[in-house]
Amino acid sequence: MTFLAFHEIAARRGDGMRPELLGLMRRNPRLVEPSGPYDKRGTNGGGTPMSYSFKMTDTPVGRLKLVAGDLGLAAILWPDEDPRRVRLGPLVEDEGHPILIETERQLAAYFAGTLTRFTVPLDFQGTAFQKSVWQALLAIPFGETRSYGEIARQIGKPSAARAVGAANGRNPISIIAPCHRLLGSNGELTGFAGGLAVKEHLLRMEAGAPIS
Repeated sequence: MTFLAFHEIAARRGDGMRPELLGLMRRNPRLVEPSGPYDKRGTNGGGTPMSYSFKMTDTPVGRLKLVAGDLGLAAILWPDEDPRRVRLGPLVEDEGHPILIETERQLAAYFAGTLTRFTVPLDFQGTAFQKSVWQALLAIPFGETRSYGEIARQIGKPSAARAVGAANGRNPISIIAPCHRLLGSNGELTGFAGGLAVKEHLLRMEAGAPIS
């Protein structure tokens, strides 16, 4: 997809993409495909850790930390996040980072009920298997759920349901890569980094059910 094609799609859908982000995407063609995993070394080319920018944002499910690298959004972290779950390089606060501002805008629209598909560019950091699971999460439609077994079959690893669960637990980009849409084999709510109450809140919101 060319930058122009993506720009036209965003305009037709009324996404209101910020000019700063569009400019960033024009300068880096690898950013033109939204909601997909991107490969990037965890260093700056000289062997030192890559630094990331972060911004805090308030949402109905808590104060979240948004993290972006050079190629896109790298993480959405929860208030009581286990620091061992998502490992990134040094974080530097940057309230004006265009990807973080756009992510905040899209999250606000999602919680307001006016957005069902995110278009912010993503920069997943993980193993090839983890990325295949996270990519499969992106394909789960808004308002629907899947089981670990279904995702395992989708990625061509039908016996890897347990490994899918482990990869899902390491998903760095919560909400946008909707790990909350994965349920246990019997449809029960299972572990979620943001907590089961938040998982239930997101699922009920997406299903149009009353939120208690």
